[in-house]
Amino acid sequence: MSTVLAVIPARGGSKGVPAKNLAQVGGVPLVARAVRACLGARLVTDVVVSTDDPAIADVARAAGAQVVQRPPALAGDAATSESAVLHAMDAHEATHGRPVDVVLLVQCTSPFLTSEDIDGVTSAVAEDGAATAVTVAPFHAFVWRRTAAAADAADAADAAEVADAGHAADAGDAHGVNHDKSFRPRRQDRPQDLLETGAAYAMDAQGFRTHAHRFFGRTALVETDPARVLEIDDPHDLARARALAPLLDPAPLPTHHDVDAVVLDFDGTQTDDRVLIDADGRELVAVHRGDGLGIAALKRSGLKLLILSSEQNPVVAARARKLGIPVLHGIDRKDLALKEWCEEHAVQPERVLYAGNDVNDLPCFGLVGWPVAVASAHDSVRAAARAVTATPGGAGAIREIAAWLLGPTLTTPAQQADR
Repeated sequence: MSTVLAVIPARGGSKGVPAKNLAQVGGVPLVARAVRACLGARLVTDVVVSTDDPAIADVARAAGAQVVQRPPALAGDAATSESAVLHAMDAHEATHGRPVDVVLLVQCTSPFLTSEDIDGVTSAVAEDGAATAVTVAPFHAFVWRRTAAAADAADAADAAEVADAGHAADAGDAHGVNHDKSFRPRRQDRPQDLLETGAAYAMDAQGFRTHAHRFFGRTALVETDPARVLEIDDPHDLARARALAPLLDPAPLPTHHDVDAVVLDFDGTQTDDRVLIDADGRELVAVHRGDGLGIAALKRSGLKLLILSSEQNPVVAARARKLGIPVLHGIDRKDLALKEWCEEHAVQPERVLYAGNDVNDLPCFGLVGWPVAVASAHDSVRAAARAVTATPGGAGAIREIAAWLLGPTLTTPAQQADR
């Protein structure tokens, strides 16, 4: 059987988006998304993340990848992806004692890369005889380029910030790159252009060693869905990816096999976020009996449970006593408290489901493997979640989460009577 090695370069330094390779899209770090796509590919035999960053290495291993420690000389801004792939390939062959037949360069900055895309470029090299292959997407736009004089004028205008910057930027001329500007044919009358997506490349390993570049010999173009083409280079790209994730990602829901603990926010997650205050200043909130039923079933299943709340409120403590589960409340840094709780209870954060609704839950979302937003959560929280309930907070959202983990039938009718 051929050895097909997928290499995911993921260094720690990033100028445009700090800690970019750990940024979450759809509730999953970018490097973990790339690892999962590679592991899901039919033809890939080994997946390696090349990194100089311990935090990235930990996330990569948790996602199922092997890790190659990248030396500092190959981790700077000037280092090429090819150099990282060659180093990872050498390290893998030395460790496993067998040659690599096909090597892949997979970029975790393309969050919507699929396993099918990876199999497409792999198959082109491993089965169809191409020397190299790359993912591309149909492209119909007219591309323009300023002349050198126009580009210099635009740079000067930007630097000076003059009032007539627009006029200065028009100095010189511009020309069409993939068209004649004096002739505008219909799209169907133009040659089909293809855009390199930057997501996945496959190379014959021996040829790659010889040429030290991702393109040599016959290059196969493997078309992918244009809707999934997005490279994250700056914060705006990351925001777009998070907005698109609910539309482009499959909708995975966790099961009991995926988690060891369930941690629940209180206000807005177990309540509808409203507070009633009487004349004496006492606060009242409404909770949902279905949530109590779900929590009771989660307890019986053996999962560890915790209520984690920023509010120091007797109502939170009273609800925890009623449910018979531990509570930490009045917490300023919920993520630090959660990390300490996981360490104390020997729970791996990636096997924690955390349910929340507002921006103070986002640090915890970045810590756990299953960040879940209730339907009524803030938009930024929904965008960062790996799964979103169909039910709002305080209306049975926790009961819905329990059904994901345990199945729709949680208890017998006799067991339901208590709550």
